[in-house]
Amino acid sequence: MDVKDFWYDLPQELIAQDPLEDRASSRLLVLDKVSGDISHKHFFDIIDYLNEGDCLVLNETKVIPARLMGVKKDTGAAIEILLLKRTAKTAWECLVKPGKKCKVGAKIDFGDGLLFGTIVDIVEEGNRIIEFEFEGIFEEILDKLGTMPLPPYITHVLKDKNRYQTVYAKNEGSAAAPTAGLHFTKELLEKIEKKGIRLAKVTLHVGLGTFRPVKVTDVNEHHMHSEFFQISKEAADIINSTRKNGKRVICVGTTSTRTIESAADENGHLEEKSGWTDIFIYPGYKFKVLDALITNFHLPESTLVMLVSALAGRENILHAYEEAVKEKYRFFSFGDAMFIN
Repeated sequence: MDVKDFWYDLPQELIAQDPLEDRASSRLLVLDKVSGDISHKHFFDIIDYLNEGDCLVLNETKVIPARLMGVKKDTGAAIEILLLKRTAKTAWECLVKPGKKCKVGAKIDFGDGLLFGTIVDIVEEGNRIIEFEFEGIFEEILDKLGTMPLPPYITHVLKDKNRYQTVYAKNEGSAAAPTAGLHFTKELLEKIEKKGIRLAKVTLHVGLGTFRPVKVTDVNEHHMHSEFFQISKEAADIINSTRKNGKRVICVGTTSTRTIESAADENGHLEEKSGWTDIFIYPGYKFKVLDALITNFHLPESTLVMLVSALAGRENILHAYEEAVKEKYRFFSFGDAMFIN
């Protein structure tokens, strides 16, 4: 399988730069994964496609203000870091720019002494392990010094940082938002629950591995970075009983998908579980739990386009994306949504 098989042409002006005022008023492209049929709706219409007894799987992760600006202590050079994942109580794997200036032993000062970092190791793809020193609570210091780690294709300043969080975000730890969930309002979720659809809440802390470009020509050779996930007994029970009753398990986003598919046994049964996953889902993969997916539109040649192609077929997906471009849908994190059923 060649990475070029997952290319599509996207005009720059269709990349959404700002969230809509009303989360649920995004457009919704509905794709039948068997027939390839497409219809055009709005996100608030999603409730019409959910049936009593179905369950929605939501990722409760919360984005931390993971981008920090600092200076190298010996030279005063400006250093930018992005926290990717916690590796120990006070240590994080980070993306560091410029990396050349940050060898093992280098010390970085953030916020005039509020936070210090020492580079203790260099790991795969040049990421650094940074050991932090601080007084007080790390998360509170981050709130003061850090900014939201918006993707590089978003060039506008985000006026309200809560718009890069889902309304149900709870467990801090992500370097990026699970963006399919950004379309839900509390009111819409209440209506969905009143209709008899159950909500199974899981956590996967999104690292940059999900969004990293595929640098190999052969898709099979791509390696995903690992991300931490957690499934409670309550969430596992809801998903298991939904399947037992012959109803659908519908994931909100590719992160929820990867969580339940990582944790399920070969029969699709889930138990309470936490751990690290580097699951890579691409065409040929047989889904064990997932029946349908709510997702955004993803970057050309990305692992996420490959994941949705595994569910609906590459040709169906590329045709749907062409249709979305023609209809001027808004793409990527702050863009419109797609329901694959």
